[in-house]
Amino acid sequence: MTTTVPTAGPTPTPTPTPVPGSGAGSATVTTGPVAGAGSTTVTAGPVAAAVPGGSLGGFDRLLEAVVGERAAAVRNVPATLACFTDHFPRHPVLPGVLLLESMAALARTAAGPGTWRLAAVRGVRFKHFVGPGDQVHLTVEVTAHGPHRTECRATARAGGRVVATARVLALVSDETTREGTA
Repeated sequence: MTTTVPTAGPTPTPTPTPVPGSGAGSATVTTGPVAGAGSTTVTAGPVAAAVPGGSLGGFDRLLEAVVGERAAAVRNVPATLACFTDHFPRHPVLPGVLLLESMAALARTAAGPGTWRLAAVRGVRFKHFVGPGDQVHLTVEVTAHGPHRTECRATARAGGRVVATARVLALVSDETTREGTA
């Protein structure tokens, strides 16, 4: 899998760098004019730890990321999560807020480099329960993208059916001034 991510400026020669914590040879980031002037190409192997910002956030594996367009990832739901002991002990269910956080983390990846924070969520629907042992496939489509605000639509699927959707995940850049501040 190869993902092109714009960076601040071009590097004269490509420089491969292993991604920390990704294991020997499983993920590298090559900076330079590999995919065009001023871009970074992320090549991921078995462990896709090469996410803009260096963290996977609320998902386990990045499948695809096209900055400003879309992203796809997988989240495995282990039976050892602490929330399952209290969140309906006889019928354990993944809390919806954790599923929503996974969608938001993937939306931040699709928004691209920089620090993005979730500003608004609209039209969230939880259609089916997600339980221990499920594998959730997350997809995010960018519907509006700018330097200071990005809006996405997200879908989560488990077992071949849609388990949750979010009509709008609005992200704002941390460089934007918050309302009521100077």
